[in-house]
Formats: sequence, C-alpha cells, structure tokens
Amino acid sequence: MVKYPAHKRPALAIRWQLMLFISALTLFTLALMWAVITYGLEPMYNRTLRARLENRCTAITAMIDRSDEKISQRTYTGLWLNSDFWNSVSDAFTQQRIDVDGTCVDFSDSTLHCLKAYESLFPCLLHDSSAAFGGEFAFTADNPVVISLRQQLFEQGSLYKIISTGSNRQMVVGRLSADGSYGVLVSANLAQIFTAAEVLRSLLLPLSLVLLVIDLLAAMLFSRWITRPIHRLSAAAREVAAGNYDTRITVEHNDEIGRLAADFNHMTAEVKRSAQLEKDILANVSHDLRTPLTLIKGYAETVRDITGDDAEKRTEQCGIIADEADRLSALVNSVMELSKVQSGAEKPELVQFNMDELCFEVAGRYDALCEKNHWQLQFLGDEPCPVSADPAMMERVLHNLLGNAFHHIGADGVVVLRAAPLPGGGCRVEVTDHGPGIPPDELPYIFDRYYRARQDSGRSGTGLGLSITKAILQQHGFAFGVNSAVGQGSTFWFEMRDTRTE
Repeated sequence: MVKYPAHKRPALAIRWQLMLFISALTLFTLALMWAVITYGLEPMYNRTLRARLENRCTAITAMIDRSDEKISQRTYTGLWLNSDFWNSVSDAFTQQRIDVDGTCVDFSDSTLHCLKAYESLFPCLLHDSSAAFGGEFAFTADNPVVISLRQQLFEQGSLYKIISTGSNRQMVVGRLSADGSYGVLVSANLAQIFTAAEVLRSLLLPLSLVLLVIDLLAAMLFSRWITRPIHRLSAAAREVAAGNYDTRITVEHNDEIGRLAADFNHMTAEVKRSAQLEKDILANVSHDLRTPLTLIKGYAETVRDITGDDAEKRTEQCGIIADEADRLSALVNSVMELSKVQSGAEKPELVQFNMDELCFEVAGRYDALCEKNHWQLQFLGDEPCPVSADPAMMERVLHNLLGNAFHHIGADGVVVLRAAPLPGGGCRVEVTDHGPGIPPDELPYIFDRYYRARQDSGRSGTGLGLSITKAILQQHGFAFGVNSAVGQGSTFWFEMRDTRTE
C-alpha cells in the first residue's frame, strides 16, 4: 500500500467533492423531512386543529350567552327548546358564519343530557353514528362516551381531550356558557393526519431516489462549469512554470474566479518583467565585472612584461589597477548591501533624531566635490525635523540620492537638498537636480535593481543605488517617489514619520 505524506496525499477533485456535498445535503434534507413527518406533523396538526375547534366552540357559546331567553327548559312533561335560538344556530351553521364542516357539535345542559347534536363526521365516537348526514340526532345522543365527556366539561369548566376506538381517533374541545348552565362539545376526526403521514413517508423513498439523481446530474454539470476556468488556470500556471511568460487567460466573468484570472494575468506580467530584469541584471553585472577585470589583468601583464624599470609608467598603470579594483569592490559591496537590506538580514534600529541636522551634516561632505567641479549644493532646511528612523540607513539614502543627482547634474551645476517638517509630524526630504529628466515611461522602473534610464547607457556606476534606497525606505515604511520632466530635471523625495506623534 502506497503511503503519502500528509501534504501530498491525493485528494478528491472539486467535482467529486461538490457531488458528495450535494448528495449529503439531499440526504440530510430528506432525513429532516422524514423526522418532521414522523415526529412533528402530528403535534403541529393537533395544535392547529385544537385552535380551530376552540374558536368554533367559543363562537357557539357566545351565541348562547347573547340569547335574551332560555334556550331550553326541562319540565315534568318533557324538554322544551327555544325554536328561535335553535333556528339561528342552524342558520349560522348552514350559512357557515360558524364553519362546522367535518365536525360534530354537541349541546347539553347540567343534567348531562343532549339538547341538540349536529353531525358531519363519519364515524363519530360521541354519538355512535354509523352514517354521515346533516340533520340533528336524537338517537344514541346520550351514549356513555359523550356523557362522560359532558361530566368532565361541567366539572372542569373547559375540556380538551383525544379519544380513540381502534384506528378511529377524535379530538374533543368543550366550553361552558357564561352562567354554567349549558355545555358545548366540538369534535373532529384525527385519523386523516395518520393517513397523510403514512402517504408522505411512502413517497419519501422514490422521491429520494429521484432527487439524488437530479442533484447528482446538476452537481456534475455545475462542477464542470465552475472547474473549467480552474483547469485553464492550472494549465496556464504550468505554461508559466515552463518559462512561457506570455501566457494569458481570458477573463470571462467578474466573479471570484474572474478576479483570480485577472490577478494571474497581472502576476504573469510581473513575473515576465522580473525575469527580464534578472537577465538585464546578469548582463549588466557581468559587463561591469568584465571591464575592470580585463583592465586589471591587462595592466598587470603590462607591468610584468613591458614596463620594466620605468617607474613613472609603472606607477600610472598600478594606479589604474587600483582604481579598477576599487570599482570592482564598490560593485560587489553594492550587490551585497542590496542583498542584506532586501533579505532583512540588516534591520533598522529606530532612534529619535533631527533629520534636518543629518541632512546638513551629509551636505557638508560634498563641499570638496562641488569645489573641484565648480558645482553648487544648496541646502534648504531651517526648521527642526524630529523623526524616528535608523540614522546610518538614512545617511546611506541621502548619499545615494545626492550621488544620483550629481551623476545627472544639469548645465547650471546646481543640486538642491531640502528638508521640511510635515504638518502632522515627521519630515519630507527632497533632492533636486536640473539635469535631463526621466521619460514618463521609465518612471515606474527607476527604483528597480540595476535599472538605468536610456540616457545613462555607458555611464559608470553600479546601478544599484536607487534600489538600495528603495529597500531601506520600504523597511522603514516610508513613502517615497520621484517627480520628473524631460529637459527640466528630477526631484527624488521621501517622507519620514515621527513616532512620537502617532
């Protein structure tokens, strides 16, 4: 038996997972229906029927209470009934002002004998009726079952009971008139609810099979529809992994999968750009490494084989070797510095200091360079700028930006360093040159590793200064950017926070 690690065990495809889920949901729904039919249908039906019978019983006793005359009287000669009242009851039942269809209504007095009975049940346990008909009943109106119910009604004041004989079950609800002289029993058959429950239970099995088949077919079609774009994404991912960075997916819908496809296309474009950038880095670094190495080797061989005892030429050539070695060392150091900052090996140590003072100090170190080349570095910063950052890293950022500005200095020979406090606390630093500027299409890539604008081709330098600057500022969480116009110069800026104000 093949055993897989936990993260490599084969899993069910989404289609099968969806089909299993739909099947389980269908079975759960059917089981819930069976439970409701078996355990919930009868109580719910009984509550509904009881409320309906109680409403009818209350309406009938209200008619008795509203009667101005007695509705019956027992004398030594027999039973007298108020014909006007009983005619009004018959009219109420016939015209369905009080709906007694499917029920039995029994009127009795305190002697527990029947006054009137209206029957529309077949069979009826209260009156032993063997046929259903709509008239009044005089026979078997006082059987032991109904007499017992009347007695309970007059003793308790109200009645709710379920009686049964064999498979026949009836619900009986009773009320007394306001003076307690008369009792009304209303009854309805309960057998139909058991018949309905049995019918529903018998339908569940074939219904389950039909629903399962329909749900499985629906799940299969739906899963195929929903997994088709996922398969396309998977195939495209394999294409990208194979090196085809031009792979794109058509975005058909603006849903979660559509947004995933759009994000995949964006990722592919970024991967392609990164891969091309890596190639450019390799080519540029290889070129920059080859040049000093070639010069070092050539001049070293010249010193060894040709220069001989000519001290002046030997000194000149050894100086070139030293310069190229310094250039090579600077390139290697820049690559290592960028790697350390981007990998997080070198983390910023935050302290509170005045950025205005640091800018003034760094600007002073360029006095000799400006004097030698007849350039001018203008420092604008007269207000304190308290910030929280790593001073050594911020110093590197300033040197990188100033070095870049002097590298692109304009004909006026002026570079401006500005430090100004922000309204909410912190400092905004700007380095401005009046050089050739940066074309708009190159601005998004100016901070990328080893990226050089077209006008920089052939110039000396490692090409990593702005990338190191970007990595340091990102580690601090500072905003940064560049504003530039072709022919007018560029302004590199970043904004620092003062944590004391947060």
